[in-house]
Amino acid sequence: MVTMGRFRTFICCTALALLAVTGARAGVMNPIPGDPITIESGKLSGTVLDSGVKAYFGVPFAAPPVRELRWHEPMPAKPWKGIYNADTKITNCYIPLRATTLNHYFGELKSSEDCLYTNIWVPPGAKPSDKLPVVVWIHGGGFQEGSINFDVYSGEPLAKKGVIFVGISYRVNIFGNLAHPELTASSEHHVSGNYGLLDQIAGLQWLQRNIAAFGGDPGNVTVMGQSAGATALALLEGSPQARGLYAKVMAMSGGLHGVAAPHMETLAETESLGVKLQQAMKARDIAQMRTIPADQITNIAAANKITFTGPTLDGYIVPAHPQEIFAAGKQIDVPLLLSSVGNDGNSSNAVTTATDLAGYRKGAETLYGADAGKFLKLFPASNDGEAAHQAKEVARITGYGIIARDWAKAQSATAKSPIWLVQYNHPHPYPPGVVITDMDVRTAGAYHNSDLPFWYGTLDSLNLFRRLRDWTDYDYKLSNQMQDVIVAFARSGNPVTADAKIPRYNPAREQRLIFGDAGLTVETLNKQQVDFIEAHPPK
Repeated sequence: MVTMGRFRTFICCTALALLAVTGARAGVMNPIPGDPITIESGKLSGTVLDSGVKAYFGVPFAAPPVRELRWHEPMPAKPWKGIYNADTKITNCYIPLRATTLNHYFGELKSSEDCLYTNIWVPPGAKPSDKLPVVVWIHGGGFQEGSINFDVYSGEPLAKKGVIFVGISYRVNIFGNLAHPELTASSEHHVSGNYGLLDQIAGLQWLQRNIAAFGGDPGNVTVMGQSAGATALALLEGSPQARGLYAKVMAMSGGLHGVAAPHMETLAETESLGVKLQQAMKARDIAQMRTIPADQITNIAAANKITFTGPTLDGYIVPAHPQEIFAAGKQIDVPLLLSSVGNDGNSSNAVTTATDLAGYRKGAETLYGADAGKFLKLFPASNDGEAAHQAKEVARITGYGIIARDWAKAQSATAKSPIWLVQYNHPHPYPPGVVITDMDVRTAGAYHNSDLPFWYGTLDSLNLFRRLRDWTDYDYKLSNQMQDVIVAFARSGNPVTADAKIPRYNPAREQRLIFGDAGLTVETLNKQQVDFIEAHPPK
């Protein structure tokens, strides 16, 4: 076998046999019996993992968005001759490198603007005629970073359970979110920005045309996103451009509904940032901006404190704010599984970080002023232990917890499809004395992102290079139960399993399932508590 880039030519069957016994590892091909398969761009071959799962890494779904295609809607991938060798993860979309001491460090992968690829995990023995359910992953990262290549996002465990798992890359930060008047003027739809969302839509369109070749059912696609990925799904649920591309939504720790929803910029606001960046770059026009290396642009933007925070209200991909779209009943009506985490994202404030009674009461006065007394009656505490407990309880119903609830409430008002709410509230077990530089393990609790290795069955990815967790039998059991929820939802649109009796959302009696320290329990939201938090949005 002779390898030429990511393509190969078959020389003799003995070479294939030799590779087949070496196992699937970096730089060594373990061919899939029956490959190559044929997709729209040409013939494609993957690799068999030790579990028997078939993997196709780094499959292009669009042309590289470089040079004249920087800040351009995604264009079709170029067809190839020969066989495309998809056995190695290629590149992250252009993001900063990560320190080895961080919580989510998964090794070294190059970062590049040439990044519009998918990773696909297929169950053992799957055939093109199988029509298996498909789960598509949209990663988080605040629209600034993130990657489908992180080991915590491996689709191998879920593929072993019978679903095809697909990660779609998309452009982030400056390269995914920049808008500019010149770009808007040259656009067929008179918009610019939202290139990351356009990448996601292009990836979903590519799957509709190609997933059957892997054994997937294009009519049974579940899109699943976390943090910024969940926020993207809230936008795609309201985007006419995404209709017909998926059948179900699972959103974790993100969204754009209710009092805690983040601000969205208008197209004019984002265009003004684009002009500001052009001036800082001393570029005469977009053509010249496209010639400047990505690292230089990133450094110039940082030096001038220019940040493209995320998707824009452009009137096309995002025709209006999701809350307006849902209120009018114009969203895509599909089943929703909405999840949050006990100590999630933007739930951190003077109350939720309190560890004793004095700090709790002071935090209430700081946040709620004249209404602090009402708050303390709804969330009473008379000693340090009760105060610390109530602080955690407040965290669980604020932040992304209340965004998930408000998303469910908005959907239920104008749509017919079923909705379910769940929350992960199980802190990780850490080895004594472990140091992680981007978190304090003593106070992290069920932190933002801590649910992901449980959903994916990738607990061991957090011990890949050094021991950061002391996982127990209960952790693996809980992870297995959570994976089964995803698989059930992907198969039927109903996430209920023998272990996870998730109540269907009812706005008259709001309930959610808790994945906690002592098993799976159902809680009913306290309306008075939720109403108070709703009436006092974060400043």
